Amino acid sequence: MYIEVVKSKIHRVTVTEANLNYIGSITIDGALMEAANLIPNEKVSIVNNNNGERFETYVIKGEPGSGVICLNGAAARKVQPGDVVIIMSYALMDFEEAKTFKPAVIFPDTATNRLI
Repeated sequence: MYIEVVKSKIHRVTVTEANLNYIGSITIDGALMEAANLIPNEKVSIVNNNNGERFETYVIKGEPGSGVICLNGAAARKVQPGDVVIIMSYALMDFEEAKTFKPAVIFPDTATNRLI
């Protein structure tokens, strides 16, 4: 049996931009992506702590160290710059493997979106 478990989590980053006129996705600082074990085009779930919105999109790599968290396309309607979000990805794995799997979870500084 396979189950879906959290693989990666960026806990509480601040949205820096919302670009409605871009083809949908989320641009994430490349340093945060690396620390959280995320790759370009990976599907992510996003939870907006400010308004309760939950939605899915895919990742675009942003400039490492820039602190960028930009929601693009339709997802831009779900956030405002300054909102705090949680970004998560999931993986399917064998039930026994999932019991010992440790996800990559990071807690950036919400003021700068940089690793502490």
